[in-house]
Amino acid sequence: MHLLSKSTFISGLQCEKKLYLQKYRRDLLPAVATVQQLMFDQGSKVGVLAQELFPGGKDATPESYYDFGPAIEQTKQWMDAGVDVIYEAAFLFNEVLAAVDVLVRDGDRWKAYEVKGSTQVKEVYLNDAAIQYYLMTNSGLEISDISIIHINNAYVLDGELDIQQLFTIESVMSDVLERQASIPQKIEELKGVLKQKEAPVRPIGPHCNDPYSCDFKHHCWSHIPDYSVFNINRLSSIKKWDLYSKGIKRFDEIPPDYDLGSNQWMQVHSDLKNESVIDKNKITRFLEGLNYPLYYLDFETFQTAIPMLQGTKPFQGIVFQYSLHTQNEPGGELTHKEFLAHPSSDTFLPDLTKQLIRDCGTAGDIIVYNQGFEMGKIRNLIELFPAHEHELTGLLNRVVDLMIPFQQRWYYTPEMRGSYSIKYVLPALVPELSYADLAIQEGGTASAVFSQMMLGLFDGDEEETRNNLLEYCKLDTLAMVRIVGKLKI
Repeated sequence: MHLLSKSTFISGLQCEKKLYLQKYRRDLLPAVATVQQLMFDQGSKVGVLAQELFPGGKDATPESYYDFGPAIEQTKQWMDAGVDVIYEAAFLFNEVLAAVDVLVRDGDRWKAYEVKGSTQVKEVYLNDAAIQYYLMTNSGLEISDISIIHINNAYVLDGELDIQQLFTIESVMSDVLERQASIPQKIEELKGVLKQKEAPVRPIGPHCNDPYSCDFKHHCWSHIPDYSVFNINRLSSIKKWDLYSKGIKRFDEIPPDYDLGSNQWMQVHSDLKNESVIDKNKITRFLEGLNYPLYYLDFETFQTAIPMLQGTKPFQGIVFQYSLHTQNEPGGELTHKEFLAHPSSDTFLPDLTKQLIRDCGTAGDIIVYNQGFEMGKIRNLIELFPAHEHELTGLLNRVVDLMIPFQQRWYYTPEMRGSYSIKYVLPALVPELSYADLAIQEGGTASAVFSQMMLGLFDGDEEETRNNLLEYCKLDTLAMVRIVGKLKI
């Protein structure tokens, strides 16, 4: 019977209170969000694919993750029987459990591999590997090397998927050995935490987001106001925690001589006085510079760890949807066009590109919100489809960023809460329009849902969800139309 596992050990390194709550207060855990579930599912797919680097192995994955006993026994039997490759090899020592993604015989010794669905070796992965090494060596194994297998983000899919190119294997043996001396004491400390009758007292701090955002933040941060010093725009983490350490949580508690930037003080004073800041001259110049017809454009993108479209890389943001509202003259009627890919189509990206070029015409400004995103995606399309470089470059030259008046603080209201995201600007300027009524309310969920469809992991009503995606993206461009209208008033 184990008291700690590899994952709970890592949780304990982040915060002892998190460890305790994971064990005894799982009722406090929020529902798993679509984006988070996608991360879990993609991680599983990457792990299974990486096994093909070492084919012919035996799989010790347990039938139930609540009972690793059979997996531990099976691992031992296969090792004794001379099996050369074992997937999900399980080990238990001193009430601590871990499963190693891939274990490969190396003469009389073993090589261990941990698979991660990221593009680099992170500090938390070294701690992860260190506890695995500790458990394996104390279970009698002699380890010749331990490595992290991660995604090579320079790989470009060209023809059949090449897993030798997709994955990078990086030895972390020296880092793992350096961490061994501290592990036994830390294990005892964390086991002691789990034997307590109450959760340990641990004040909130930077550790709440390092190395992961804690699932219990809503519980531990309940004393923090919904709008606090942690919401001051572009304030460094150091200063936020400095204010908190001084007992300052609300804007009205900030000393008048505290070192904030001019825009940060503007945010604070605007909130305290409930006053808006509007530079009509700069806004007027911005609006007068717009060239009709106006094309209000918004992209939605998806990304997968394993590239699925020819010419793309792991985690590359790929446009799968756009919405386009067009207005030929000031105050004129709106027309709306849109594109939403079918996951089963192997031509949706060239189809989207051709329709985008047609829909955007050849003259007039293309209004976007945060031009770095849309322009970056158009440049990606140029790389993928050089035959359309001339037309796509023409689109780039017409882009105007509607975020600028808000980012530059030419227009600011307390309702924006320090943000210039369209999700805050829209309800501040056009409260009658709201994302709250939509089934899909933000881009992360839209991206995750389409990724699930591409990966064959979606189990909902696809037709209904496609309609939800269209409604969400349509509101993004309609929002820009209405925001421009409000700026003119």
